[in-house]
Amino acid sequence: MTTITTNWIIKQLLVQTPVASLSNVVITANWSCRGSDGAFNAVLTGCVSFAPPSGDFTPYDQLTEAQVLGWCWDNGVDKASVEAIVEKQIIEQANAPIVSLALPWAPAAVVLSI
Repeated sequence: MTTITTNWIIKQLLVQTPVASLSNVVITANWSCRGSDGAFNAVLTGCVSFAPPSGDFTPYDQLTEAQVLGWCWDNGVDKASVEAIVEKQIIEQANAPIVSLALPWAPAAVVLSI
C-alpha cells in the first residue's frame, strides 16, 4: 500500500480590532488539509471561529502557523477525521473502477427484440 502524506496549512486569518484592550484578535481561521500518495491528491478545507481570548494573548505578528492549527484542533476541527476523509478520497481515486464504454463517435448499437 502506498503511503499517504497530509499537509495542513492556514490559508487566511480574520481578525477583529479592538477587542477590549487588544488589537488584531484572531476570530476565524481558514484551514486546508491536503493529502497525496504521489499519484493522487485530495484536499479538504474549512474554517473555525474562536472565542475572544480569556488568558494568554499572543500578538498577531508573533503567531505561528502551528499555534493557530492547534487552536483549530482544540476548537472543533477533528484532525484525525479530516485526515481520514482525505485519505479515503485518495484511496477511492486509486481504486476507481475501470470500465469499457462505447466509443463516443460510433453509432449506438441497435438492440433487436424478438
